[in-house]
Amino acid sequence: MASIVVIPTYNERNNLPPLVEALLALEENINILVVDDNSPDGTGQWVQEQSLKNSRIHLLSRSQKNGLGRAYVAGFQWALERDYEIIIQMDADFSHNPDDLSKLIAPVKNKQAAFSIGSRYAHGVRVINWPLHRLILSVGASYYVHAITGMPIHDPTGGFKCWNRKTLENINIETIQSNGYGFQIEMSHRAWRRGFPFIEVPIIFTDRFQGTSKMSLGIVFEAFFMVWKLLLQNACHRTPRKREISNF
Repeated sequence: MASIVVIPTYNERNNLPPLVEALLALEENINILVVDDNSPDGTGQWVQEQSLKNSRIHLLSRSQKNGLGRAYVAGFQWALERDYEIIIQMDADFSHNPDDLSKLIAPVKNKQAAFSIGSRYAHGVRVINWPLHRLILSVGASYYVHAITGMPIHDPTGGFKCWNRKTLENINIETIQSNGYGFQIEMSHRAWRRGFPFIEVPIIFTDRFQGTSKMSLGIVFEAFFMVWKLLLQNACHRTPRKREISNF
């Protein structure tokens, strides 16, 4: 099965070279798609140069910074237009360990799950170098999402995921509205509500290697209100519907 990692970037010129090197060294033989939002630090130019040297590296350039969710949707659509059967999303800042990719891909490749989530909170808390207030906010958000939507995911705001092609094709990603943490919640909720089975894979999350976090108060508020929107959009149903396709 052809696999690709989608990595949104904005000013990640220092983080990306070692990350790409680590990904290319994996036994999985995955391709890499960098979705760059016209980074002024030269991230896109570096990826373009590397793509000329290695056919497994690809660049999708966007004209302006338009949010994480929009970048992922663009990257997913790019991958779906080609022959990729397994599509992974991950951050560019080494908070997601490339060595965890194999165990994230395995249950999707083996048809045990339609999507898998690299979870910071399944079977305990595994977060390194985060300030206490941010950890409390993140863990609290997990309980909040479950309480409102009923979605039984320990880490609904996590951004390290692996998707089966058919799952993405059947959740109407082009209509996804949210951008930050809300995007992660909305994507998983759509797949879960449509009855697609998932697996949470425990990972160790390490705060970014270098650079500046894109976290903002607006992102927090978007996620806070998004869960209520999801509940209302689904007529207050808090359980999955019957699976719409049997073969994922």
